[in-house]
Amino acid sequence: MIKKLVRAVLATVHAILRYPYLSLRLMRLPSTLRGYQYSQSWGSQSWRSSAGKRSMPSPATVASSSDSLNPLESYFDTHKDGRGIWKWLHYFDIYHRHFSKFRGREVHVLEIGVYSGGSLEMWREYFGSDCRIYGVDIQEECKAYENDWTKIFIGDQADPGFWKRFREEVPAIDIVIDDGGHSPLQQIVTLEETLPHIRPGGIYFCEDAVGDLNSFHAYVHGLTDNLSSWNLKSHDSKTGTVCTPTKFQSEIRSIHSYPFVTVIEKSDSPLDLRSPKHGVHWQPFLG
Repeated sequence: MIKKLVRAVLATVHAILRYPYLSLRLMRLPSTLRGYQYSQSWGSQSWRSSAGKRSMPSPATVASSSDSLNPLESYFDTHKDGRGIWKWLHYFDIYHRHFSKFRGREVHVLEIGVYSGGSLEMWREYFGSDCRIYGVDIQEECKAYENDWTKIFIGDQADPGFWKRFREEVPAIDIVIDDGGHSPLQQIVTLEETLPHIRPGGIYFCEDAVGDLNSFHAYVHGLTDNLSSWNLKSHDSKTGTVCTPTKFQSEIRSIHSYPFVTVIEKSDSPLDLRSPKHGVHWQPFLG
């Protein structure tokens, strides 16, 4: 524990020396710790745990409903033979929520972490015959899963040089699914090297970012901050407010956090950061 603490302190000092101006963000640390403690103690007060209770449908009803609405979950539930697929059950709802718009279209999907090859077949079944799949794994044995619609690349996802070679060979992609080594460094490098390579409207999906003190979560928190950049262009008490979006705001539509999962959606159209005022009757206290 002491060694981990020393390493954390040294890493923090190194970050301050490397990014002195950005280190002013350390002033928000008390709020970050407060939010962390609030989530840790969630449900400890009776008024929180009792609020909002409602009757739920029976498990049988939920199962039949999810089967009919989520073809990925149905595929997984009925996949008893063949190549192995290993997924957390709650992922299927998240997959379908963000991926369904690509079904039946020409779509280029990159999955990092091929393992036993079962999920490659699952994506093909879900997206349809116009789906082109690229798999990345560090194990040479995964080359066996290459076919007419799947190309396998062998390399280290934490190596920017590998991703440079990948981008030179593969056209822009629509979906990245990181189910690879699961270490924060691997996930951060993969995000930085692949997110700019995703087409407008595409999805970055990182799985298995686990642990409540995970440095990948902290990295994503830094990304999220920049979605709220405030570049005021004009403000008029009569017509409203206009901001100039940063390039990051213009290209990144949203960042979602789920248990073990981070999803980033890219914008498919320019961002219009305006706050117009409509109506004629206004209270005077903001004049």
